[in-house]
Amino acid sequence: MIVADTNVIAYLLIPSPFTVMAEQVYAQNPEWVAPTLWRSEFRNVLSLYMRRGLLTLGQAMALQDEAEDILRGSEYEVISTDVLSLARDSGCSAYDCEFVALARFLGVPLVTADRRLAQAFPQYARTLEALAG
Repeated sequence: MIVADTNVIAYLLIPSPFTVMAEQVYAQNPEWVAPTLWRSEFRNVLSLYMRRGLLTLGQAMALQDEAEDILRGSEYEVISTDVLSLARDSGCSAYDCEFVALARFLGVPLVTADRRLAQAFPQYARTLEALAG
């Protein structure tokens, strides 16, 4: 089991230079979990692709459905105090700290595309590149 941040989920489903790495990580460990926040963040990624004319609404809806299928039953609420404490101590956003809080709570690694987050939380976060290698 791993906590996957929203960008890693997006890389798995939306072709990019990072897709192969996300697929490798998923093949190694297909049990991905995330805080419920991932849904809003992923919808924001999809809306950006639609605004840029890279996805139609139908394609975006299909990708949202596929992502929800992958994470069905694997979404968690996180404790606000944990998130805010992590954000205070690290200077990272509360959004990012939701993923860290979940990884810490479950005792599993967080895979992230955010090097700054991985540096701030080396005990919990691993970069996509490190886990794919």
